Amino acid sequence: MNNPRLAKRFSQLRSEQRAALVTYICGGDPNYADSLELLLGLPAAGADIIELGMPFSDPMADGPTIQAATQRALKNGQTLHKTLEMVYRLRQHDVDTPVVLMGYYNPIHRYGPAAFLGAAASAGVDALLIVDLPAEHDNELGPVARELGVDMIRMTTPTTDAKRLPNVLNAASGFIYHVALNGVTGVGQAETAKVASNLANIRAKTDLPLCVGFGVRRPEQAAAFAGIADGVVVGSALVECLLEHGVDATLALTRELAEAVRGVGIKKREVASG
Repeated sequence: MNNPRLAKRFSQLRSEQRAALVTYICGGDPNYADSLELLLGLPAAGADIIELGMPFSDPMADGPTIQAATQRALKNGQTLHKTLEMVYRLRQHDVDTPVVLMGYYNPIHRYGPAAFLGAAASAGVDALLIVDLPAEHDNELGPVARELGVDMIRMTTPTTDAKRLPNVLNAASGFIYHVALNGVTGVGQAETAKVASNLANIRAKTDLPLCVGFGVRRPEQAAAFAGIADGVVVGSALVECLLEHGVDATLALTRELAEAVRGVGIKKREVASG
């Protein structure tokens, strides 16, 4: 089952012949007030989909920037309940922008999987991306999530082989998150040609949209991936900007990234019409 908000957003983007800008922020970083202000401002700044991080003490897939963000959030009292509250607050202002909760399974297990899924769906969450819950363990959350209309986003990497790929795709809904390079978030830079080749292989086996993340920091990088993917995820650059320069500067960076992604869509339309 596809969540209606996600399906509608990707349908809209296909009609515009452009990729989605997917923005990651960590719930409660650097504090609840700034984090909420940024969350509420992202849609108007050009975020097509929002990935909201659920802080966890051991974020093994994340690089130093997001690890530090989760530690700041936890130190300032951010909880899973407060992160869900942020989604609820967003839904008072915006009923269209899809929200993906990204994080790790331990806090969900402590909360209670069924209770968490019910609370997430009620708050207005559209999908989950649980980094350390592989497709082979779909039964932990998948069946109940799908009943509630919450998509389970799955990740592929440059090392996902032909044997495992069908398992990942069969348990996925919403979109596929393709990790552009091996390693952690915010570190390194992927080669566009290599990512394009990986996406072509995945696209031959699924109709789900393909979004690319890890190592995308600058508008020109976002534009490069927007030419080959259905969505581009930017996280560490926004987290750093928020810490160093505040909410307004982070929204300004979001607008720059959105313009870069949309610019690729304009070129595609010009080619198609010319």
